[in-house]
Amino acid sequence: MKLVTYLDAGERVGAVVDGRVVDLSGRFGSMLELIEGGEEALREARALAGSSDPTAGLHEVRLLAPIPQPRRNVFCMGWNYLTHFEEGRGRREGQGEELPEYPTFFDKPTTTVIGPRDNIPFDPNFSEKLDYEAELAVVIGRSGRSIPADEAMEYVFGYTVANDITARDVQRRHGGQWLKGKGMDGSCPMGPWLVTADEIPDVQNLPIQCRVNGVRKQDSNTRFMIFPVARLIQELSLAMTLLPGDILLTGTPEGVGYARTPPEFLRPGDEVTASVGGVGEISNRVVESSLTR
Repeated sequence: MKLVTYLDAGERVGAVVDGRVVDLSGRFGSMLELIEGGEEALREARALAGSSDPTAGLHEVRLLAPIPQPRRNVFCMGWNYLTHFEEGRGRREGQGEELPEYPTFFDKPTTTVIGPRDNIPFDPNFSEKLDYEAELAVVIGRSGRSIPADEAMEYVFGYTVANDITARDVQRRHGGQWLKGKGMDGSCPMGPWLVTADEIPDVQNLPIQCRVNGVRKQDSNTRFMIFPVARLIQELSLAMTLLPGDILLTGTPEGVGYARTPPEFLRPGDEVTASVGGVGEISNRVVESSLTR
């Protein structure tokens, strides 16, 4: 099932049925409430989606990120595709020149999250080196701590598409810490919906792509992850409780702008499209706007 959060006289939760939206807001006040309800809530949502009439076409509503206001920062994984790690050798200014033995985690603030069609802000007073990173995002469905890898997929509620927009110049200048370069408001487009885990039987075999103005820049597959989803959940949850609705970005493949020759960065007017096969596609325009005053 595909679940959406959208605007229609307020923020609403819906299910996508044949390209139209079935409103579930009479039962679920938010996507987080639905996720927290577990299997019982999911069964109820499926029944409502199958027995109710759609209220609008998918393109007649404004889609928000599936979880527009996450309860805490978005967890992210760096260097999770070997080819992406290799393309950055000698360009990371001494950061991470050896292949990591364990996943490299960081986070993006909740204010980075925007919808699948929203504009990505570009403020030259903050950064002139905005880069794209198409990623598969995993949404956790139930609480767990120190989750074994062989049980990890039982904790997944579903999947969505994300673009980890990164200010490369800012990323480099804060002592090797990525928070500022990854934390710009509006730097995490996500959507267009949340696909429940049962719809994706093999998450480690999904094509992943990014296009800029229609030109393909990234083209890979989740089977090339260094650390598969189950291992990421195992490592992230070690001694740290994951909560329903937590979001984990699983890393980006090769083809990012900073590693190209010459480097290519996003400019106002560019349209960036990220897609994951079987999950969905998001497309966002880069628009000049002020974030520094």
